[in-house]
Amino acid sequence: MAGNWKMFKTIAETTQFIVDFLPLVAGVTHADIVIAPPFTAVADAARKTAGSSVAVAAQDLHWEKQGAFTGEVSAAMLAEAGARYVIIGHSERRHIFGETDDQVFQKTRAALGAGLTPIVCVGELLAEREAGATNQVLARQFGGSVGGLTLQEFTAIIIAYEPVWAIGTGKVATPEIAAEAHRFIRSEASAKFGKDTANALRILYGGSVKPDNVRGLMAQPEIDGTLVGGASLDAKSFAAIVNF
Repeated sequence: MAGNWKMFKTIAETTQFIVDFLPLVAGVTHADIVIAPPFTAVADAARKTAGSSVAVAAQDLHWEKQGAFTGEVSAAMLAEAGARYVIIGHSERRHIFGETDDQVFQKTRAALGAGLTPIVCVGELLAEREAGATNQVLARQFGGSVGGLTLQEFTAIIIAYEPVWAIGTGKVATPEIAAEAHRFIRSEASAKFGKDTANALRILYGGSVKPDNVRGLMAQPEIDGTLVGGASLDAKSFAAIVNF
């Protein structure tokens, strides 16, 4: 159960969230819990959550180990700061900043090389869903973003299905719609990496997940967790999702 804070929370606000949140999830054993604060708060969040059941993710990274890339952050830098996961290819990175499938692939391999667990995002736009192209888009993104990984690399990643039309809009894919997309992604994984590997793949759902809809989503066998946006900014709200 992962929370993506996007461009919200200072270091002080991150610290307060963790103080409030940890007691609410202290007894959780049914799920891995991840929070993804902004870059500036990654190191502090990692220190504050050390020894707890909560791990820290970064929201992006650059694929090169170092170089003249002003404003970018490498996988090794994130690992040193205490991140254990990294979100890659989020729809906002793809559609606002123009990230390509190949860049997502390069970032995924860079993350794996530094020992980080990539949470690789895929998902269609509203126009693509209305045109009946959802599976075509998911197949293209899967193939370009993670299809070139080795079997060993692929077993170390997580995929998040994010229908772009449901992110921050209040619209939610019904559990059945989400499960259908997850089933297709798993079929792509099975065709490329084998049935056993596909069955072991964790696929998260992201798209306006809230305490009042998480139970229905998680009742679907194809949905292995959630990638939560706005509802993860409040400690009680995110704890309610984790404790669905």
